[in-house]
Amino acid sequence: MPRKKEGLLYEVHPTPVKGKDGRNIVYVRPAGKQKLSLKGLDEWCSRNYHSRYGELQSAFDYFLRAAGELMARGYRIETPIGSFAPRLSLVREVTDPNEVRDRDVVFDGVDYNPGKLWNKELEKWGNGFRRWENANTQIIMADKEQLDTVLRGLLERDGYTTVNRFARATQLTYYSARKLLNEWCEGDNPKLLKTQRSKEYIYTEV
Repeated sequence: MPRKKEGLLYEVHPTPVKGKDGRNIVYVRPAGKQKLSLKGLDEWCSRNYHSRYGELQSAFDYFLRAAGELMARGYRIETPIGSFAPRLSLVREVTDPNEVRDRDVVFDGVDYNPGKLWNKELEKWGNGFRRWENANTQIIMADKEQLDTVLRGLLERDGYTTVNRFARATQLTYYSARKLLNEWCEGDNPKLLKTQRSKEYIYTEV
């Protein structure tokens, strides 16, 4: 049977959870790593939907300003793309409700409920799915000697590595690469030192 040439590419990865047969349950996610900034989205709308360039950016600016102010007053914002509500948390552990003080409460982000509109839009534009034969993370993670060899190569070449560099070199997912690098920073005899540089972390040999 010929392979499909259209449809959203997806990858299959294992989870830590075991299924009824004793093997890891798998999950799927989009294979594409494409990202589009708000500027890029604005350009897309201008090119394909004939909107004025900058119109989307202005709309987002107004929305963020207005929604931020109203959510700070306790409002829940209902929109066609979902609802937004302020999330609160306590700065300390409290078991007695009577002990909660105003100063203990802080904003802890925003709860977003996308609703069902996104499903309708995705289904409207979707054209099926195609499997991308990604590398098997479990097999890669099991070969510790090869992973160590790749790490040594990166450190010798550049003096450091990052999650993205290590993930590309090993074919691990970003999350598996980060988990492994962080594990190598732990324990009584860590092999790596994790240091923040600008917006990312670099890993150097101890």
